[in-house]
Amino acid sequence: MSKKKTQQNQADTSAEHQGNDMDGEITAGEIKEPAENTPPTLEEQLAASRSEAEENRDQYLRACAELENFRKRAQREKEDICRFANEKILREMLPVIDNLGRAIEHADGEAADSKGLIEGIQLTLDQFAKVLDQFGVKEIAALGAPFDPAFHEAMGQIESAEHPVNSVAQVFQKGYLLNERLLRPALVMVAKAPAAHEPKSTDTE
Repeated sequence: MSKKKTQQNQADTSAEHQGNDMDGEITAGEIKEPAENTPPTLEEQLAASRSEAEENRDQYLRACAELENFRKRAQREKEDICRFANEKILREMLPVIDNLGRAIEHADGEAADSKGLIEGIQLTLDQFAKVLDQFGVKEIAALGAPFDPAFHEAMGQIESAEHPVNSVAQVFQKGYLLNERLLRPALVMVAKAPAAHEPKSTDTE
């Protein structure tokens, strides 16, 4: 009886050891391969560096171009301010010049004793013309020139055989440019073809 118990205990111990061995075994599915973490090659590092350098160069060139454009724009604005700073006061001077010119026109043919007055007014007009020229003010050539809405303001049309159609036949008020920019348009009459006159018919009995 004791011998049988001993054999039974040995069998249980052997089975327990086998079970423990089975628990400690690792199956093929549980084996994990080591993760690949290979460093980039020298060629790859060089290519990445070149790409980054090219991108930085493009950004630098764009920034330089934007800065240069800003500098030029600021310079142009500064020049415009200097060139057109007196625009308002020069425009206010033009009616005075117009009135002096009309005074000379109306005084022509008057008595001889007004000759000195006319000469004085003409001298004043000449001085005004010099001042305007110094500030870049130029008179617009209008009479006989083709009508240009950029420089002329039409007051109407007038029949004229002396001037081509759609040209300036009469100037009511002179126009001026300030440094090639319109300061005041010329007020003009535009020529049109004369109306055709039909010959009068004579009745014969």
